[in-house]
Amino acid sequence: MKFRPLHDRVLVKRVEQEEKSSGGIIIPDTAQEKPMEGKVVGVGTGTRHEDGTITPLDVKAGDRILFGKWSGTEVKMDGDDLLIMKESDILGVIDGGGKKKKK
Repeated sequence: MKFRPLHDRVLVKRVEQEEKSSGGIIIPDTAQEKPMEGKVVGVGTGTRHEDGTITPLDVKAGDRILFGKWSGTEVKMDGDDLLIMKESDILGVIDGGGKKKKK
């Protein structure tokens, strides 16, 4: 199924978190918090102003982003759990592909 968000909406797929804590404890699904990090799957055309001009969005498909804990509306498409949210719900873009630094 193809889906294209409208206007200032963004389609996001959550990034799966590890099931182990840093100490090696396995965390069951019921105790895990939903990740607040995701990958942009699709974006709308932009924000339309009263004079008819369109301001394009700052994010693009493929960007890794951080968003608020309660942001967006959950939808299921082709078996994937996705979120549809406004661009204003996005807190920022993660540069560098989200790789963790070794200590």
